[in-house]
Amino acid sequence: MSHALHPAQIQVLNAQATLPVVAGLAVRLAVVVVKWDMRRKSRRALKRLGPHLLRDIGLDHATAQAEASKPFWQD
Repeated sequence: MSHALHPAQIQVLNAQATLPVVAGLAVRLAVVVVKWDMRRKSRRALKRLGPHLLRDIGLDHATAQAEASKPFWQD
């Protein structure tokens, strides 16, 4: 079980105008790290999908592999 904050919770914290500067930077950094981690996990899972599952989500093998091969920091 993960104890990490859900991205929506992090966005709420990030939207707080009264955060001190250092806290605001820390929250922004946390948002970026969570995005990167979600991309990494999603791309790893995409790489393992079989042809029938790729068809179910409307992707061909080449498109799925191109997305899965992107580095986690690339959108």
